[in-house]
Amino acid sequence: MSAALPFIVLFLGIALLLVLIIRFKINTFLALVITAVLVALGLGMPMDKIATSIQTGIGSQLGELSIVFGFGAMLGRLVADAGGAYRIATTLIKRFGKKRLQLAVVLASFIIGIALFFEVGLVLLIPIVFAIAVEAEVPILYLGISMATALSVTHGFLPPHPAPVAISAALHANVGRVLLFGIILAIPTVYIAGPLFTKLAQRYAPSAFEQKGNLSSLGEIKEFKLEETPSFGLAVLTSLFPVIFMAITTLYQLIFTGGELPKNPNAMDQFIAFIGSPSIAMILSLCFAMWSMGWHRNRATKDIMTSMENAVKSIAMLLLVIGGGGAFKQVLIDGGVGKAVATMFLHTNFSPLLLGWLVAVILRIALGSATVAALTAAGIVAPLMAQSGVDPALMVIAIGSGSLAASHVNDAGFWMFREYFDLTVKQTLSIWTVLESIIAVCGIIGVMILNVIFH
Repeated sequence: MSAALPFIVLFLGIALLLVLIIRFKINTFLALVITAVLVALGLGMPMDKIATSIQTGIGSQLGELSIVFGFGAMLGRLVADAGGAYRIATTLIKRFGKKRLQLAVVLASFIIGIALFFEVGLVLLIPIVFAIAVEAEVPILYLGISMATALSVTHGFLPPHPAPVAISAALHANVGRVLLFGIILAIPTVYIAGPLFTKLAQRYAPSAFEQKGNLSSLGEIKEFKLEETPSFGLAVLTSLFPVIFMAITTLYQLIFTGGELPKNPNAMDQFIAFIGSPSIAMILSLCFAMWSMGWHRNRATKDIMTSMENAVKSIAMLLLVIGGGGAFKQVLIDGGVGKAVATMFLHTNFSPLLLGWLVAVILRIALGSATVAALTAAGIVAPLMAQSGVDPALMVIAIGSGSLAASHVNDAGFWMFREYFDLTVKQTLSIWTVLESIIAVCGIIGVMILNVIFH
């Protein structure tokens, strides 16, 4: 019975979390902390250690992530408020033409998605996608699926998004390698779950493609005149600045230092590692964005600061939720759930990568939040990493892809997609939920292939 106790407590804890959030509408952060305390008691942790465990979980989770997340939100808002996102989307669409509209939307969403969080990217891109669809006389969903896929994949696979960065920190993975593997897997995944899935969806859910969408739910939409927006090159450069720094570090280390920082680094090794760390990359990128999307465009410092403050306000609660996820994760680790999982799979041939993915899928279905599911899954599988020998970067993407699976009624993204495209719940399940599940399956298949190649 003692061997099963951690799993029973974990199951009851997740059930309690669901009831608190869905049935009683308790704030997610509060629900996570309450659940963490009760799970800790259920696991038999000493009472005087529980508070420390929760504080450690929140603190370790939000340490580096608060800079990456906060500065990332500011950078994205600066690009958006200057009209940079609008310029990227309209330029790509104009250059690709009406025949390759889906590819143009995918590229625009991918570039914007790297700099912006999923919800922000969705709000920014939907008015543009709607306008293009009307002009090109194609169904809104025909372009919308590709847009949502690209945004979702960047959210689950690629730093500097919160989940990949946070899982990388929890599993001590090289963020540059996560970015490199993430981009390799993102390209086929976006194509399969985007343009290819759209053709299939048009056959089995044709009524969804007849909807005209609902722009009223976006509130006030900022309109731009193209000539007043930043140049395409500058907008793209600003959006991709953090990725460029991390990519430089990854390539340098792969070519010159065997893929990691050497034990006795020289000055160049130290400098390259410095600019490629997520927090420093975001600090440098935000400073550049303040110039490129602000002072360079004759925006007053006060206006720039207002954009940045609004960005932080919009993510404050999400940061707390991520911290709450860290508290829950830490309690599971300190309470022995992680060791119990490791022991259970110790003498099996079950792939740790597949296990990480499955745990993330189950938590995603139960909890709704991709970020919380990913963080909790990382805490559970972390003890397996030492003995498994798998690349931590691949485990990050396995968990990240699993955390996107089967989005349904307990996920905010589900309701955003339904609202904006004016779909019924049934239509949303048949399009959005399937789309997210395809991304998750493509992700784990790609991870298993890369594991064979690089093992």
